[in-house]
Amino acid sequence: MIVGRRTFIAGAAATAGMLIAPPAFAHDRIKIPDIYKTQNEFSGQAKTFAKDKSRIEITGFMAPPLKAEASFFVLTRRPMSVCPFCETSADWPVDIVFVRTRERVDAVAFNRMIVTSGILELGEAKDEETGFVSLVRLVDAEFEVL
Repeated sequence: MIVGRRTFIAGAAATAGMLIAPPAFAHDRIKIPDIYKTQNEFSGQAKTFAKDKSRIEITGFMAPPLKAEASFFVLTRRPMSVCPFCETSADWPVDIVFVRTRERVDAVAFNRMIVTSGILELGEAKDEETGFVSLVRLVDAEFEVL
């Protein structure tokens, strides 16, 4: 059978797509803006994820780290060249997530998108190691640069 050029290209593209490995983690996803229903209330989807304690994915940007060799970072909705971390939960911006990683974090350029996988926690909490107060956390996390 003779295969036309278009058929060959389409078939090759489809085959290549099957050979590309899926992401290292494929879990439920939520976008940072979808974590909140209102400024002071979490969305139903976020509450369900937190209650289930299942691994989820959130895509965003790594804010510049506050210190070298840390096992945490701040995930932001859009690139930020300075860390947006706040002093109290009352000032907590609705477009960031505190991320506690399994291992030490190697900083990623602030304008490179990443996908982060971890367990979502909601509500005010103070991190024992850093003393930071947060309203939204992703714990036991790992990430990939997209």
